[in-house]
Amino acid sequence: MMQYPSKLVEEAVEAFAQLPGVGRKTALRYVLHLLRQDEATVKKFGNVFSRLREELKYCKTCFNISDHETCSICSTTKRDHGIVCVVEDVRDVMAIENTHQYIGVYHVLGGIISPMDGIGPNDLQIDSLVQRVAAGNVHEIIMALSTTMEGDTTNFFIYKKLKEFNIPVSTIARGISIGDELEYADEITLGRSIVNRIPYEKTFSSRGN
Repeated sequence: MMQYPSKLVEEAVEAFAQLPGVGRKTALRYVLHLLRQDEATVKKFGNVFSRLREELKYCKTCFNISDHETCSICSTTKRDHGIVCVVEDVRDVMAIENTHQYIGVYHVLGGIISPMDGIGPNDLQIDSLVQRVAAGNVHEIIMALSTTMEGDTTNFFIYKKLKEFNIPVSTIARGISIGDELEYADEITLGRSIVNRIPYEKTFSSRGN
């Protein structure tokens, strides 16, 4: 095990090493880089993350992250609030927004159904989605979840929940390869997949159901 000249350095390395994809060697480089900065820079760095945790909000409508109670997408009148795109998390919102092809709003589930990880429907923002649809202002739902087994399971669960409302439920076109996550799709492919979305029912035959 790596030996550190200071307990404080070791604790800082441990903190950075908890980040995804960051090993101890990389974490140590980050710590040593910060030590070369002046005190004001390091304090600013720490304060940014403290404020992030303390002040960041989740939109009360779509559950996207926001600086305010309602995010900028939900608060604008320039979007079609009758089209709701259902995504796993904020990374997918950012990916779709970068295509500049979508004019509706979003609903962020906060994950997907994954029994292996102990994530069930009640752990996600599914009931709140049903409530949005039940309010009567939504005329289309677009399912834009990752094309994985867990994503398909979540799609089908939500589809069954929304079936009684008799509104179109579509899914992004399979320009996104099976097993892919949205955040890794290029903007052109993702944009076309949103524009060329298909009725969700048509995906049943492709799954052999």
